[in-house]
Amino acid sequence: MMCARAFAQTDARLVLTDSGGIQEETTYLGTPCLTARPNTERPVTITHGTNRLVSSRAADLVAAAREALTAAASGRISAPRPELWDGRAAERVVAALGETDG
Repeated sequence: MMCARAFAQTDARLVLTDSGGIQEETTYLGTPCLTARPNTERPVTITHGTNRLVSSRAADLVAAAREALTAAASGRISAPRPELWDGRAAERVVAALGETDG
């Protein structure tokens, strides 16, 4: 299931969600995301520019989707992955643990 969802997000022009995990996945993949919630526990996705919080009202969702698709088509949403989102966290953890005295 996770793999199929990730493939769908990779090929998507836009993702609409209310899930925190999907906000991170789309940021990693560089896929524009609209999150139908008043807040997020993943603020880096907002500051990075790949995610936007929107109202769940239909008119607001449609307007935000049109705006996001236009921005993506014009190249205004093309942020690189956030620093350290390179899939190498485990290596850094092991290295950090090796540097401890315990």
